[in-house]
Amino acid sequence: MKARNRIVIGVPAFLLLIQFLGPEKSNPPIDPLRPVEAHLKVTSQVSALFERACQNCHSHKTEWPWYSNVAPVSWIVIDNVNLGRSHMNFSDWTTYDREEVIRLLTETCELVKTGEMPTRPYQWMHDESHLDEEDIRVICEWAEGEKTRLMEVE
Repeated sequence: MKARNRIVIGVPAFLLLIQFLGPEKSNPPIDPLRPVEAHLKVTSQVSALFERACQNCHSHKTEWPWYSNVAPVSWIVIDNVNLGRSHMNFSDWTTYDREEVIRLLTETCELVKTGEMPTRPYQWMHDESHLDEEDIRVICEWAEGEKTRLMEVE
């Protein structure tokens, strides 16, 4: 078999094979006692912003796009979601103690203010995730208010 024929047969066979390898997508069930809304006062406006710009990577409500089914791109998407969930997961808020919640609220405001969240690559693929100045103000005011409320509770 000529080298060219091996490439013509081998590359598609390889691409087909890798579809069955790599990490799996998951959206674990959400216990109604565990999400952020069960522990913090999340306004409808903040909830809508989280849903639009954050939940695909920071919750178990991920809406998997079509390209999350095509390896090797799927591996990157799944890894990014798993990484996002490991840093902060709105669906599993009970895993954080009070100090961790205060840290997460501080970081949330800082990251949206600096434009680090949502990430640029995510925004390129999800235009609706872009946060304007008003969105950032709303998120930061909410985060600061919740931090103040939590610190007063002690």
